[in-house]
Amino acid sequence: MSGALKLDTERMIARKDGAIGWMVFNNPVRHNALSLDMWRAAATVIEAFQTDDQIRVAIMTGAGDKAFVSGADISEFETQRASAEAEKEYGRVTARAMAALAAFDRPLIAMIRGYCMGGGLAMALNADIRIAAEGAKFAIPASRLGVGYGFSGLKILTDLVGPAMAKEILFSSRRLSDSEALRIGLVNRVVPPEVLEEEVRDLAETIAGNAPLTIQAAKAAVGEVLKDPDRRDLAKIEAMVRACFDSADYTEGRRAFMEKRKPVFQGR
Repeated sequence: MSGALKLDTERMIARKDGAIGWMVFNNPVRHNALSLDMWRAAATVIEAFQTDDQIRVAIMTGAGDKAFVSGADISEFETQRASAEAEKEYGRVTARAMAALAAFDRPLIAMIRGYCMGGGLAMALNADIRIAAEGAKFAIPASRLGVGYGFSGLKILTDLVGPAMAKEILFSSRRLSDSEALRIGLVNRVVPPEVLEEEVRDLAETIAGNAPLTIQAAKAAVGEVLKDPDRRDLAKIEAMVRACFDSADYTEGRRAFMEKRKPVFQGR
């Protein structure tokens, strides 16, 4: 892809800025609440990023300054989720988006302003790194809506904050402040709103300038660490590590170090 990616809805924006892919939830009138077409578009965007070798890191964020994503678009519940059959289709669409996020093999950063609730927090949990602006609010209000949350999303949450805190978040549906989210490990960093984009962009550019094969191997290895021991594919990780040492980038890294210059990595 190049420049902006054409989507079937205006409520999602995708663009490429050099080696950085941007996915923007663009429904600010409803605090970027996720509609079904936004879920479909999210899958399309991440799948496009995955097939674009020029993209080395992706950022997802919400339009405006009020919300990352405030949750599911409840106005659609009566039409899109009113029956078991409709809910099945909704689940299929959301599962495709979550699968695309899980399969994305490059770093994904969530840049969070304002509300990050429900499906928005589930989306953010699929990022490798979450950076929030001061004033951000986090919650999973499932117990106030009668909504069930599946295993995969709850495992990610539990791995991040621990079982006791995950239960409190789910049982109470209460809102967490930016400072509490930082304290329990839900976000990596909290920064003033006026420097949020600069901080995220600087981090993304730093990552994009590092060796892609090394980063992909590290992301894959951490993913295996989080699996049950009998499900880990250690042979895959070993092969990825060997590929790093056999790569032209490894040669470039050594030469750049000896020549006291910045390396130029090609991802091969």
